This record gives sequence, structure tokens and C-alpha cells, in this order.
Amino acid sequence: METELSRIGISLPKSLLDRFDEIITARGYSSRSEGIRDAIRNYITYYRWMSDVQCERQGVITMIYDHDQRGLVPVLTDIQHEFRQIVQATLHSHVTHSRCLEVVLLRGEATQIKELAERLMSQKGVESVKLTTIPIEE
Repeated sequence: METELSRIGISLPKSLLDRFDEIITARGYSSRSEGIRDAIRNYITYYRWMSDVQCERQGVITMIYDHDQRGLVPVLTDIQHEFRQIVQATLHSHVTHSRCLEVVLLRGEATQIKELAERLMSQKGVESVKLTTIPIEE
């Protein structure tokens, strides 16, 4: 049980905080802090799951990003080219004028798949990266 609390300060864009506040209200959280704690727990769980992914896998990365972020599109393309041995196909869709959805189909060793996902998610302007994989069974 978590008993000792630490206080932190973070800076967020107002639009992101407003959307988060809407969600915590809709989900019935007692406070913003409780919503943030839950979000961090989910992030830790997802990270642990990604750390456990091993062997050859088939998978998909779903990514949402800001097309207008300076220099982002060529960086994303370059990263995918670096991993061309595991990238099988990509699908790009324009959600709005500035937001794009990209789906990347993958097949390869889990370590490379995780590295690709982590490289993409660390780029400024990338809003969301979700990785889903399954083992390849013979």
C-alpha cells in the first residue's frame, strides 16, 4: 500500500490539462492527484509489459502526431527507415489539418520492435504511441 506521499510540480499545456480534468470528472476521481496517480500506475504497467515482450513478434504501432511540429515528419520517416528490416507496411491518415494517425505493421525480434516504439514515442510532437504484439508461433 502506498502510504508515503511526495509532492511534485509539473508543467502542462492548458489544453492537455483541460482534457485531463474532463476525464477525471467523467470517471469520478476525487481529485486531480488521484487521476494522475492512476495514469502513472497505468504507464508503469504498460512499461513493464513492454519490457517483458521477447522473441520474434508480429505487431502494430499506432501513432498520433502533430503534422505541423517542425521537423517531425522527416524524423519519423528516418526512424522507420532505420528499422526497415522489421517494418512491413505503414498506413497514414489525416485526422485533422494538423493531426495525423499512422499505423506501422511490424515483424521481427521484440527488442527491435520495442526500440522502434520507444524511439517514436520520445519525439516532440508525438501525442500517442501504442504497441500491440503477438508471438509468432510455429
